[in-house]
Amino acid sequence: MRAAVLGRPVTHSLSPLLHRAAYAALGLTDWTYDALDVGAEDVAPLVAGLGEEWRGFSVTMPCKQAAVQAADVVEPLPRLLGAANTLVRTDAGWRAENTDVTGVGLALQLAGVEQVERAAILGAGGTAAAAAVALASLGAVEVDVLVRDTARAGEVVRVLDTLGVGNRVLPLAGARVEAPLAVSTVPVAGQPAVAALDWRAGQTVLDVLYAPWPTPLADRVTDAGGTVVGGLEVLFWQATAQVELITGQPAPLAAMRAALDAR
Repeated sequence: MRAAVLGRPVTHSLSPLLHRAAYAALGLTDWTYDALDVGAEDVAPLVAGLGEEWRGFSVTMPCKQAAVQAADVVEPLPRLLGAANTLVRTDAGWRAENTDVTGVGLALQLAGVEQVERAAILGAGGTAAAAAVALASLGAVEVDVLVRDTARAGEVVRVLDTLGVGNRVLPLAGARVEAPLAVSTVPVAGQPAVAALDWRAGQTVLDVLYAPWPTPLADRVTDAGGTVVGGLEVLFWQATAQVELITGQPAPLAAMRAALDAR
């Protein structure tokens, strides 16, 4: 049986580390997990031509939207988000799933964020939309969306509107993050801009990046007296959900955590 992570670039991904550790702990000695460097335009022809030995894929940028389009069955969550981070082989063909929401939600809850009324999302890509769902599940009733280009916030706003969560879009430059909780989905290139914001003691910030770590944002929030939740926690929990979806077996949490800690 075979599985892999799809994306570009993908050499930095720790998904192979986590999934291989899981397969070994589960005794799935005939399973392999690889990293395939593919662009969004490659996803549909790739999965359409694969044999039955291919059981599932983790999907990272820039392929998450393409994974929805390539799937034969799309679950409600990736349909809402317009993005899938998981493809699973089924009798009906490839099924699109999204475990990013699980990853963000569990990372926050295990950091002590059990409920929130007001929050902020920095960025407007597919992970930002997943963060919107996670925040809504924690009770958020008002979410600020801070973006470098406000014209790009449409998808996140659509998701928040669908969930009945009040929102406003603000330009990132010079913004003041008033909410006690913020989720940053800004890539490495945008780190100087988010690190320069006026962070304060008492705020909790989840930065979905995990390499390189600590990020400039993480350092800035820590220096200001805030609490930082790292992207490795998001990666870990979304991967455990993927393992269960792809293999049909409970994820071996201890083995996966040990592999991540060792790395």
